[in-house]
Amino acid sequence: MEFFRIRKTIPFMRYALILNLISLVTFLAAVFFIATKGFHLSIEFTGGTVMEVAYPQAPELDKVRTVISGQGYSDFQVQNFGTSRDVMIRLPIQAGKESATQSQEVLAALKVADPTVELRRVEFVGPQIGKELAHDGLMALAFVVIGIVIYLAFRFEWKFALAGVVANLHDVVIILGFFAFFQWEFSLPVLAAILAVLGYSVNESVVIMDRIRENFRKYRKASVKEVIDSAITATISRTIITHGSTQLMILAMLFFGGPTLHYFSMAITIGIWFGIYSSVFVAASIAMWLGVTREDMIKPVKKEGEKGGEVVG
Repeated sequence: MEFFRIRKTIPFMRYALILNLISLVTFLAAVFFIATKGFHLSIEFTGGTVMEVAYPQAPELDKVRTVISGQGYSDFQVQNFGTSRDVMIRLPIQAGKESATQSQEVLAALKVADPTVELRRVEFVGPQIGKELAHDGLMALAFVVIGIVIYLAFRFEWKFALAGVVANLHDVVIILGFFAFFQWEFSLPVLAAILAVLGYSVNESVVIMDRIRENFRKYRKASVKEVIDSAITATISRTIITHGSTQLMILAMLFFGGPTLHYFSMAITIGIWFGIYSSVFVAASIAMWLGVTREDMIKPVKKEGEKGGEVVG
């Protein structure tokens, strides 16, 4: 499906070197911030107190957050669960305060604002559980990366496969770099967003690589740069439709989803834009510099009487 067709091939690979140098600097900066600043981990990873409260009518979550922040909390989560009348509150561990004391103080403050609120459940999540969640999350990320590597290895010639792997890891590291630099809260939804971005980004790379492979068969006399440029130009309409519609949905979540979905949406937004960038300039450029040729894409046809590449006498 195409809303428009670009008749003239855009010379993307003409700017590959400078754009990849910018990409390399961005990548190294992301690694630096991850190593030096670390992540602002959420309660799921660090542990804390989980409260479930219920109201007769659906409460305004912003007012609940205002009450809790008035108790001196900054890193906390408030969200609906089950129904619009049920609210889950996650409080971080505070030095010198037990979980029971935290919940009693917060419940007392909530009752001042709305006496009809009822406490349904209080649960303490220890740091050990947070460590297990972090370990499981890292394992999930590792398995997804390994799965992508295996898929690309079977789907493409090794030069394209390597280029695709580098491009996808590039996207993940840069997303993590943003969260480390700005110290945005890193939670389980953010980890889920990164896993989604991995699949989303690899799909964009595969589409472009497939078109490059088709163009090698179609344009026999064209240079490698011309083949890659024509392939990327031909997929621009598809890229705008796919990524544009996805971004509209994510922006709706970002602006109207509240704090619960804010960083989830931010992670996917960064992933969408850098996924386009890496598929066009990183993956395609690396494949070009690795020396991909028409012969890599097309298996030679054996002549009659040939066996194992040799002519049988």
